[in-house]
Amino acid sequence: MVYFCLKSFNNQFMEQLHAHEVLFMMEGNSYSESSLRAAIINKFGSEQRFYACSADNMNVDELIEFLKEKGKFMPMNDGFTVDVSKVCSH
Repeated sequence: MVYFCLKSFNNQFMEQLHAHEVLFMMEGNSYSESSLRAAIINKFGSEQRFYACSADNMNVDELIEFLKEKGKFMPMNDGFTVDVSKVCSH
């Protein structure tokens, strides 16, 4: 399934990325919330929107909060990483 969202500043459609893209990027790396935010923006851009099984049209901050609430992170070093056992496989 592909989702699109309307970018209000220029009325162009932009494909949303599945949250899995961020989770796969995180695998094996440790992040704080601020370093994860910076890594997501660096890789996907500040305007990128994301979707998951139960939410869509999330910005970076909303995505991080969503993933936290869904228990997708596990402690690692002084931060956290992705808990790959909690990544759905569809």
